Formats: sequence, structure tokens, C-alpha cells
Amino acid sequence: MAGDVGTRKRIIQAGTKVKTGCATCRTRKVKCDENKPFCQKCVRTGRNCDGYESPFRLVTSQSINTQACDTKSGAGVQPMRPSVTEITPQDIDLLNRYFSTKTMFDVTLDCDEEAKQVLQASLTDLPIRHAVSSLRALRDHLETSGDVAASDSPQNPSYGYDYGIQQYGMALKGLASSLSSPAYRHLKSALLCCQIFISIEQVRGDYNAMAQHIVQGLRIMHQYRARPTLVSGNKLVPAYHGQLPLLDAFIIKVFAAPCKFAEPPAAADTNKAAVSACLMSPHRQTAESRSVRTIAPDMRTELTGIAASTLEFLDRLSQVKSAEAALRLLSEKALLLRSLELWLNDLEHVYSDINSPGPELLSVSFLRLFHQTLKIVLLETLDSSPSLSSKLNLQNERLQGIASNISERLKAYRKSNGTTDSGTVIKSSMIK
Repeated sequence: MAGDVGTRKRIIQAGTKVKTGCATCRTRKVKCDENKPFCQKCVRTGRNCDGYESPFRLVTSQSINTQACDTKSGAGVQPMRPSVTEITPQDIDLLNRYFSTKTMFDVTLDCDEEAKQVLQASLTDLPIRHAVSSLRALRDHLETSGDVAASDSPQNPSYGYDYGIQQYGMALKGLASSLSSPAYRHLKSALLCCQIFISIEQVRGDYNAMAQHIVQGLRIMHQYRARPTLVSGNKLVPAYHGQLPLLDAFIIKVFAAPCKFAEPPAAADTNKAAVSACLMSPHRQTAESRSVRTIAPDMRTELTGIAASTLEFLDRLSQVKSAEAALRLLSEKALLLRSLELWLNDLEHVYSDINSPGPELLSVSFLRLFHQTLKIVLLETLDSSPSLSSKLNLQNERLQGIASNISERLKAYRKSNGTTDSGTVIKSSMIK
């Protein structure tokens, strides 16, 4: 009788499908300790933990229809050919330029490696190929029409714009369907697509959706350890196997690129569009001489200086091999976060001195967006503490609030024929 009971138990256990645990332990059919983001059983035995159910929640603006549209709407715009087997320097230069709308003003991005990685992956990854085709179509339309939003309505259709939206939807749909498990190739695809999605939403002027992609991408990077990190007991855990795309560095480069259209005009230049975006540091002027028109060059220079130091810090972090070296980087991280805090205090101090009526300039709001993104990137590095999640949730909400405010103001400006509250013309599709 006891033998029959034991047999029944074994049969029941054998037929029970465990739906929790990491993918590696489930494949091996062993009990998982379910630690996040990687189970310690895999870590202790030297295995690559393939993680848990897909964490990805793809986001975009509400106007995107993820269902495939009529392909005839892409007349005159050629998608990337699947048969291409070689990426040319011209292809890399073009995508590098398309990553940011700043490049419309002869600004050069230092994203050649990122462009090459995207294009190489697009040869075999269909969602990435659709995303690249979308960015190309929307950017071509922007440069032709001057404002991609001009076609964001049934009354003003555009084949190039419609095709770009179609390709965007197909990229989102294709990526979502492929992410049934967070294997390395899916993580890589998601991060590369996220990089392009950020650029797409920048072209479209939807900074609310762009911020959501930033948050989700950085969350994936942190959860799946794109860079080395410290865990309890100051133990260094190396980066995930196979180098994941470093989305954080890409985002910083896009934000930190020079703003040719926002630089101070020459003495004889009376271009109001250039004047409107100019901001100067409180350190170099008296309160009487400061104005909304004289803040930004130095404030932006200071912020881009912190961004450059952050990129150097991230590069050293990727090379770190010991816990001792990682601990030394913690002090540098603290200094960078302190610099960001002081920068924000300076900005608030200048505004309190000026007492400028009305809402702040969009150029200032974009600086806040830049500042908040840098802060989130730094907070996530080298930290796996239980309290990090609540800190990031708060900072992500602040980032989303800034981005939503920018998007709403841009919509209002479009409705008023592109005139700002100070009576100057803005470029609604540009990130400052």
C-alpha cells in the first residue's frame, strides 16, 4: 500500500509542470531559487541564467497602429533589403545622422559603432529592419516637409509618413512576438530596437513616448546586467554573457550632441529663433545682468561636461575586473551625482533671480530632461540594493513628467502656428 502511494506521488510530481523559475533551471528540470534578475543556483554553478518571463512592455504614442498597413502607402520609400550582405560606410554615416534631429544643423554624432551594430543586426533581425526603415522614412519626410507632425492627420496624408508609421508598427509587433523568453538574442534585439524607437519618437516630436522607451531600455540593461555590478557583500558580478548593446551611452551621446541652433548668435545676428533657446551660468554674471536669453550656453556646457565625465565613468565600469576597482568607482559615481545636484540648484537659483513670467523656455525643459536622464543612468550603475527599485520609480516618474510637459507644449505650439510664449519661432521636432 505504501509502495502504491509512493508511486502515485512520483506520477503526480512527474506530470506537474513548474511555471516559475528561471528558463535555465526549467530546461534542466531542477528547482530554482527564483532570485532576480539571475538565480543564484545558476550563478554558483557557472551557468548563464536565461532569466524569467519576458519583462518587456513595448511602448509608443497612442497614434501608432501596430497592425500592418497597406504597403502601397510606402510608394517612393524603399525599405532595407533583406538580401544585403554588406554594410557600407555610407550606410553607417546615414544612420548615424538619422539618430538625432540635431544633425539637421550639421551636428556630428559619435555613434558610428552604434549605427554599425544596428545595421549588422538588421540583416538577420526583422523587427530591427522594420525599425530602421521606419526611421529612414520618417526622417526623409521630416527633411522634405520641415515638420513630420504636419502629416499626423487624415486631412494631410503623406505616403512617406504613412509608410514610416507602418514600419514602426511592424517593428513593435514583431519584437513583441519574439520576446517569449529573454534569451541573449532577444535582449540584444530589444535594446537595439529601443535605440531606434527613441530616435523615431524624437523625429515625431513625441517626447512622452520617447521617455517611456528610455525608461524601459535602461530597466532592461540594469535587470539583465549589461554592465558589471556590485551585489551584497561587495561582490563584483560581471556583465551578462555576450556584450549587450549599451543603450545608456547612446542616449547620453544623443542628448549631449552640440545644439548648433541653440548657440548664442553673433553680434550682428538678429535671428530670433537662435536667440530664443539661449540660456548663462549664475557663476559668471550678476543678477542684474542675467536674463532668460543669457542663461543657457554655460548651463548647457556644464551639463554636457558632466555627461562627458559620465561616459568616461561608464567606459571604465565596463572594463572593471575586481571588486576593489568597482568600489573605487562608487566614489566617482557619488561625485557625478553631486555635480548633477549642484547643477540643478544653480538652474533653480538663476530662475528665482530672473522672475521670468510665464512658463519656462522649452530649451530649459530639454535641459531638465537631459539632467534627469543622466541621473537615472548613474543611479542604476553598480547598484543592486533592495531600495533601488523605489528610488528609480520616483526618478522615472519625474522623467516622464518632464517629457509629458514638453510634448503637450509642442502640441500647443503647433496649433498656434509654431509661435512660442515669447513670440519666437521654435523647431518642434528638435531635442535640445
